[in-house]
Parts: sequence; C-alpha cells; structure tokens
Amino acid sequence: MKSNNFPIGIFDSGIGGTSIWKEITTLLPNEQTIYLSDSKNAPYGIKSKQEIIDLSIKNTEFLIRKNCKIIVVACNTATTNAIQLLRSNYNVPFIGIEPAIKPAALKTKTNTIGILATKGTLTSDLFAKTSNTLHKGITVKETIGEGLVALIEAGKIQSEEMHNLLKKYLKPMVNNGVDCLVLGCTHYPYLIPIIKDIIGDKIEIIDSGLAVAKQTKHILEENNLLNNTDKAGHHQFFINKNKDILCSIIAPNSNIKINELDF
Repeated sequence: MKSNNFPIGIFDSGIGGTSIWKEITTLLPNEQTIYLSDSKNAPYGIKSKQEIIDLSIKNTEFLIRKNCKIIVVACNTATTNAIQLLRSNYNVPFIGIEPAIKPAALKTKTNTIGILATKGTLTSDLFAKTSNTLHKGITVKETIGEGLVALIEAGKIQSEEMHNLLKKYLKPMVNNGVDCLVLGCTHYPYLIPIIKDIIGDKIEIIDSGLAVAKQTKHILEENNLLNNTDKAGHHQFFINKNKDILCSIIAPNSNIKINELDF
C-alpha cells in the first residue's frame, strides 16, 4: 500500500478527541483513521509534565507501529506539554491542538475572553507563550475545569454533578463580561448544549475542531500524503477502558471497529 493510503493517527487522553476525529472525517471522508483513546490514564490535565510526555510517547509509538502517515495530538494538554519533543524525535508530521485564544481575541468586543481548560494546559509553557502574544488590552479569564473530563469519561455528561460544576466555573466568567468562551479541551465540545443553557446566546463558544481538520488537510497536501482513492475511509478505534462510552458516542457510524487494549 502506498503511504498516501496509510491512516491518519489520532490520540487523546480519552474519548474527547473524537470531537476532532469527527471534524477530520467530515472534511476528509476518504481518509483512513486510527483513533487511540488512552482512557485508563485520563485525565492528562492533572498529571506532571513528565507523565504527559511519557504517555504521549507511548501513544505515538503505538500509532507509528500501525503505519500512521500523520499524527494528530487531539489533546490540548498533550500538545502544550509534549508536541515539541514528539516533533523532534519522530519522522512523521504532527498536528497539535491549542486553545483558540487568538481567534477569540480577534472577535471580542468587550476585550474580555474566557477559557475553560485543564490545569495541564493552562500551566504549560506553550500556553503561556501564546497568551503573551495577545494584545495588552485583552483580559483572559482562565478557569480550570476540574472534574469535567472524569465525568465525561464516566458517561455522566447529563448528570446533576456536571451541571453544578459547569455553573460554578462559568457563572464568574459571565459576571466578568466575557463575550467569547474558548473550550481548551477536546472533551468539552460534548458539553456545549449544557454550556449554552448556562451562559446564554450572547457569548460565542469557540473550539479548535474545524481549524485542526483544515490544518491536517493542509499538511497532508503539503507532504503529498492525501489519500488518492475515491472510497470512503475505514476507521479503527482502540481504547483501554470504558469501551461502552466510546461505543455510545460513535455507534451511529457502522464502518468502525472498536478494539480493546490492555496497556
């Protein structure tokens, strides 16, 4: 098989990166994909930088063994803590994900934007570097979404606990006049309906999914790696915990095989 027809590799600390997978497969329907959900080690956001790097290396090497032609790090925490090392150590293109604070800064009318993300993302060097490039007149209200990923991974998106946590994290942002809310974790798009109920329709919600899909296409084109068949892509999923939760999210897609891992 030509390398053009090799799969796109995608990994996340859990099922959240499926929000990115959906954008990629919508934009590039002929591409093969392999998705690795490291749910056993979720959330990455509370781990040390070295732990995040070690897990990212493990995930990367798994996908390379599966002949992935490009790897999408569908995890903000892994991107901000490990992608520079991955790019310097592996001979495959990497697509990273950062909170979309730059687009939010361009859109805001109140000059106040909110970001909901994990501790691992908000305390990373890369996030700090990106934040420092914003115009000095922009105020960024950062909130750590502690507990949100764990609830999503447990299938408790609609739980009372989830609703209460989101109210706790979002109400202060609303009161501080944010008009753009950046979702800094790939799990969080699954919370958008609840978030909208809390913050109303005057605050724009911004996530990175479509931008990541477009960048993936761009890099594939740049490296002459676009799939050259006209057949619908075949997709494989690998997960090491809570297979049922992953099934519930992607079950409508029949062209998918879900494999359980023990690593």
